[in-house]
Amino acid sequence: MRWDIFCKVIDNHGDLGVCWRLACQMAAQGDSVRLWVDDGAALQWMAPTGHAGVQVVDWRASAAVLEAAAEAAPDVLVEAFGCDPAPELIARFAEAGSDDRPPRPWINLEYLSAEPYVERLHGLPSPVFRGPGEGLSKKFFYPGFTTATGGLLREPDLTSRQEAFDRAAWLSAQGIDWQGERLVSLFCYEPPALADLLGQLAAGPVPTRLLVTPGRAAREVEAITGLNAKSAPYVRGALSISWLPYLTQQDFDHLLWASDLNFVRGEDSFVRAIWAGAPMVWQIYPQDDDAHHVKLAAFLDWLGAPASLRHGHLIWNGFEAGPLPSLDRATLAEWRANAQSARERLLQQNDLVTQLRGLISQKS
Repeated sequence: MRWDIFCKVIDNHGDLGVCWRLACQMAAQGDSVRLWVDDGAALQWMAPTGHAGVQVVDWRASAAVLEAAAEAAPDVLVEAFGCDPAPELIARFAEAGSDDRPPRPWINLEYLSAEPYVERLHGLPSPVFRGPGEGLSKKFFYPGFTTATGGLLREPDLTSRQEAFDRAAWLSAQGIDWQGERLVSLFCYEPPALADLLGQLAAGPVPTRLLVTPGRAAREVEAITGLNAKSAPYVRGALSISWLPYLTQQDFDHLLWASDLNFVRGEDSFVRAIWAGAPMVWQIYPQDDDAHHVKLAAFLDWLGAPASLRHGHLIWNGFEAGPLPSLDRATLAEWRANAQSARERLLQQNDLVTQLRGLISQKS
């Protein structure tokens, strides 16, 4: 099959990360994919070697759009996160589908949520009443955490790769002189409790190495500590800090597998942290209407989060004031058991690609 996946990069890398993983999984199963993206610069470090079967096309290049509009239309069109694909390509898709029985699938891939409405809307049609796609119908595809949703992206060999992962070897390859101390990864926006986290780790009884990702996380740690990410590793009390380079998607997974506690943000890293099965604190993408408050609460409800983990999420996201919960061994053991239980539940469900293929095979 031939797929066109459309992605617009808003202000971070999560949308592109999700779409790249989806495209690669489709290609790994023998399909060909064109990934249309308006800013693919992050793929230079996210996926520097590309992937066989995936063609990245600059959505802003009018010549590429016109060339594609003159070629055969894809078998499936995926519009990621309501990004409004190029009208010329929608017109070509509609034209090619006019003689098909049934029409070619147009999938509206939505953001991940555990809220109840996801189960109600997943798989429903959305007729198109205007524009070049008039007369066609999209299908809503909602990723989620239950069997009534579209599931989560998960490669078939994910668990076997994780079981074979050598933490010490990977850390050594990153130039990190690990001596058995606790490892905490930091991928965040600008959480109000970050200074509290750094202080707690420094004053705590457990030697801890904070693995700081580049970009917003590194800049915020620099602002709090007065350090420079290009400087030597920082040591203060029980806390040492190592600055990471931009990681490929595979190495970002390795970072999450290597760490004893993961602070993640957005959607793509959030899902990968779930599969890591380690304790995790999620900084949800903020929305102007505070809809992210409800979204976070729905996830914590599905997770069955212990009280300390729920409280930690509220503090980390700035929904409540006060110090973070103590990150002692007992607390992290409870969080780990909760994370492992959630991971096992999800492994019993079909992954997103399997469910997406099932949806497009439906006759109506």
